[in-house]
Amino acid sequence: MKVDGYAKIELQKQTRNTILTKIREYINFKNLEPGDKLPSERMLSEKFGVSRNNLREAIQTLEFYGILKSVPQSGTYLADIGAIAVDGMMADIISLDDPDFKSLVETRILLELKTVRLAAMRRTESQLKHMKQTLQAYTAKALKGEDAVQEDLLFHLAIAKASGNSTINTFMLTITPEIITNFAKYHVCDENQAFLAIEEHKSILEAIENKDPKLAKKQMKIHFRSLYKYCYNVDL
Repeated sequence: MKVDGYAKIELQKQTRNTILTKIREYINFKNLEPGDKLPSERMLSEKFGVSRNNLREAIQTLEFYGILKSVPQSGTYLADIGAIAVDGMMADIISLDDPDFKSLVETRILLELKTVRLAAMRRTESQLKHMKQTLQAYTAKALKGEDAVQEDLLFHLAIAKASGNSTINTFMLTITPEIITNFAKYHVCDENQAFLAIEEHKSILEAIENKDPKLAKKQMKIHFRSLYKYCYNVDL
């Protein structure tokens, strides 16, 4: 089942890149300029011979990188970027490799050591309540010996949201699917680590609740120590 899942993800990536290539070729062939409008999703899906869902995913990818801009009730437009820059950026996006696991770990640690400090300084009561709910969901699964990777990450995403930094929050949301896939692929979290993580999560949450950014960062570093050692065989 896992092999089928990975194969499906790879097929989705290939389909997306094929559509991105077609969009790039269309932009170049039509000599579209910044601010020009693209044809409707229906017209493009028919022209490219792809489903509208797959086309929409490709367009959303280009929106994420700031190349396209969708205007409700109006359409999709090229952003205010020069043609040479657009072509170069699209080529880079199409050739992007999936991040390796160590890169994901490094990125996650860098982001979360910052988000946990900001969350401790900026969190609201409603955000604190949400963090507690995600921790309860994680604990319930971990105590039963069930796979709780997604619940674990939801707790960390709740912290990122409480940081009040929308850019960091977006980065966290972007890398989360890859983290979930790789955790399952490499069997990172065993049962003992899950039980230990419950206590580590509680310590992080307590520091955030007490609005202690220094302690929150310290507890997050402790939490990531085993993960960092797993990848590099050194302590964080």
